[in-house]
Amino acid sequence: MMGARHAVSRRGFVGGLATAVGYLGLKPDGELWAQGGPPRAGLAPLAAPRRQDYDSLAKLASNENPYGPSDLVLKAMSDAFKYSNRYGYPDGDIQEAIAKHHGVDPDNILLGAGSSEILEVVGLAFLETGQKVVGVEPTYGTVYQQATSIRADAIRVPLLEDFRQDIPGIIKATNRNYRDVGFVYLCNPNNPIGRIITAQEVRQVLDSIPEDMPVLIDEAYHHFIDDPAYATSVPYVLEGRPVIIARTFSKISGLAGMRLGYAVAPRELIQRMRPYSTGTVNALVKWGGVAALNDTETNERVKRVNRELRTKAIAELEGLGYSVIPSETNFFMVHIRRPVQPVITAFREKGVLVGRPFPPMLDYLRVSVGTADEMSRFSTAFKQVFTTAAASRSQ
Repeated sequence: MMGARHAVSRRGFVGGLATAVGYLGLKPDGELWAQGGPPRAGLAPLAAPRRQDYDSLAKLASNENPYGPSDLVLKAMSDAFKYSNRYGYPDGDIQEAIAKHHGVDPDNILLGAGSSEILEVVGLAFLETGQKVVGVEPTYGTVYQQATSIRADAIRVPLLEDFRQDIPGIIKATNRNYRDVGFVYLCNPNNPIGRIITAQEVRQVLDSIPEDMPVLIDEAYHHFIDDPAYATSVPYVLEGRPVIIARTFSKISGLAGMRLGYAVAPRELIQRMRPYSTGTVNALVKWGGVAALNDTETNERVKRVNRELRTKAIAELEGLGYSVIPSETNFFMVHIRRPVQPVITAFREKGVLVGRPFPPMLDYLRVSVGTADEMSRFSTAFKQVFTTAAASRSQ
C-alpha cells in the first residue's frame, strides 16, 4: 500500500510540475516555484500578465536577482540552443561540475527544476502518511504544503522574540515525536525573515537528535551571507551525516525563470529521492549552470550591490521610524504596524510588487532588493502609501 500511495502522490506532483515547467514558452506564476513564496497547492499556474504591464513593474516580491544572468551565462545558454531538438544531448557535465564545486562525488548530487522541486522530492521520499516534518513558522512553506498533500503533517515551532529560529525548540519537538518524524527542515537563512542559523546551532541540532534522522537544510540564499558565524552544511555530507542540502541557481545567478536547483546528500539518500525526481531540467540551463558556477566575479558583484542597496533601504526605513529585521539575504522584513494586505495592494497600484502576507507576522512587509531604480521607486511609494494612510486616520 505504501508504494501505491506514493505512486499516486508522485503522479499528482509530476503532472503539476510538468504543466508548469515543461515548456520554455509558458510563464508560470512566479509565486508557484520561486523561493519568493510557497506554491498554490492544487491550482493551475495563473495567466501570465501582459508583457508591457509586467515589464513596467518594480518587482520586489519574489526575491529574484534583478539583473538577470551574466553575459557568460547567456552565451553558454545561447550556444546550447543547438541541442533544443535532442534528447540525449551533451549537458556541459553539469552534475560533475556541481560535485566538483562542492568537493563531493557526482553520486551525491540530484538535479531539480529549481530548489523547490528538491524540497518537494524530499517530502515524497521521506514522509509517510501520518508522519511529520519539524521546522519553524514562518519559513518557506513548500515543505509543509507538500506534507499536507501526502497526508502527513508539520510540527511548526514559533520563532524566538528576536526572529531567530528556536534551535532548542526544534530539538525538543524532534526528540519528543521521534517515531513519527520523517525529517527536520532548516531554512538557512530563513525565508521570509532573512536571519541565519549559525554553524554552531546547526551542529547542535545534528548532535542532539537521533543520528539517523534526515535533516533538510535549505541554502537558497547562501551566496548573500556575510556573517562569519554562518557556514554551509555541505561538509556534513562528506562526514556521512543524513543531511540534504538544497541549493538553487535562481538567486545569485539570476536564473529563476530557467529552473535549476540541486541537492547535495549522501549517496543512499540521493537514491531514495531519485525515483521522485521529474528530470525536467532543460538543456539550456544546464549549460548556463556550469557557466554560473565559474562566474565568481559576477556573483561577487551582485552580492556587493545587493548589500549596498539593502543597507541603504533599511537605513531610510529606520529613519522614517520603522523597524527592520536584520537580514543576510536579498530581502528584508519591515514592521509596518498595520495589516499588510491593504499595503501590498496599495503598492501594486503604484506599480511596485512587494511580498505576500506571511502568517502569523501579518503586520510585516517583506521587500526584495531590486535595482537602484526599483529601490528608489519603492522608497517613493512607501512614503506615499504611509503618508496617505496617516492622513486618512487623522481625519
